[in-house]
Amino acid sequence: MRRTIQLLSLLVFPFFGMTQGNFRIAGKITDALTQQPLQGASVFCQNTTIGTVSNAEGEFGLTLSNGGYDLVISFTGYETQSVRISNTMPEVANLTITLQAKEKNLEEIAIIATNEVANGWEKYGSFLMDNFIGRTDNSKACEITNPEVLHFFYSKKRKRLKVTGDSVLVINNKALGYVIKYQLDSFVHEYDNGKTLYSGYPFYEQMEGSDEEMQVWKEKRETAYNGSVLQFLRAYHDSTLHGDGFRIELIGDGNSKPSPIYNPYEAPYYDTLDFKRVELFFPGKLRVVYSKEKPGPEYLAANKLPAGTPVQISILDLANGIIVEENGYYFDQKDVLTLGYWAWEKMADFLPYDYHPDKDTIDNMKAGIHREAQKENGTEESVPAEETPNRE
Repeated sequence: MRRTIQLLSLLVFPFFGMTQGNFRIAGKITDALTQQPLQGASVFCQNTTIGTVSNAEGEFGLTLSNGGYDLVISFTGYETQSVRISNTMPEVANLTITLQAKEKNLEEIAIIATNEVANGWEKYGSFLMDNFIGRTDNSKACEITNPEVLHFFYSKKRKRLKVTGDSVLVINNKALGYVIKYQLDSFVHEYDNGKTLYSGYPFYEQMEGSDEEMQVWKEKRETAYNGSVLQFLRAYHDSTLHGDGFRIELIGDGNSKPSPIYNPYEAPYYDTLDFKRVELFFPGKLRVVYSKEKPGPEYLAANKLPAGTPVQISILDLANGIIVEENGYYFDQKDVLTLGYWAWEKMADFLPYDYHPDKDTIDNMKAGIHREAQKENGTEESVPAEETPNRE
């Protein structure tokens, strides 16, 4: 997740990907009612390997590579909070985070008012795995180690399946070498239209393994990165779509054929902003063709496509446009819809935002394992992004 694209000379366009600095975030976490500091609160950047916990004074600090992130703060018995941060926001050096205690009575009423499916994992576990973890080769090497934290609710009237979790869901991705700790908000599937939506807060940890295993993970991560939404947005930001194998076309309303976008770096599609950010906007859906990798056989079979299909095709609906940071993070994420090949690939093929192919070395993987051991022993105060192995 490559074909050529006709472009004007890229020499006239900015190239932002050559250098990347770091920035520091710091803050304090308190109880919204008592204003007392909360020690041991979990603080991490969603979809990354970067995280820490607050100290006795409720304070925390992290060093991050330049770009954007969703900072997630959670503490047992309190509502989880997410804050968008980036190096473009000077105030992130002194954050004040207040957490609200959960309303237990409302939770109990909601559970009583909804019919939970008995033996939900036995009835819907395989369906959840297919539509949340995926049906690719990598998904076959994934497992949910604690399915007992999941609760399944089915509405006959709405023909809708909803899955929630009362604790962090642990996913072992043995294909890419990650343990994903996912705070699942909800997974919803509507049977009438086949629409699936899920939301939550994933955090990645490097798996332990031999040098041989880590080399396999390194190669599979690079394959997963190639053609992905993350690579596409970074390539668009860095003006390297052509070299990275992407071609884009505009899809209008009706049955008209896609119109090639020969120069994706001109108005109204593209605009450079401050702090190395770019804005993308398209008056319609975007058809993205990736020609350096063929679709997987499972995708071809599921979509009844010829075995010789040479390219991966995805549809990107940006709604009101997005702003892309230099690490590939974009906002607002709720305004983006993916279809086609990108929709086919799910958690089993996703990479963290701090993944970079050129930085994903075995030494960095081992360093990531060492940091996890430090966190468990309470000896690490922060997780510097520039030292983390690798990544939407």
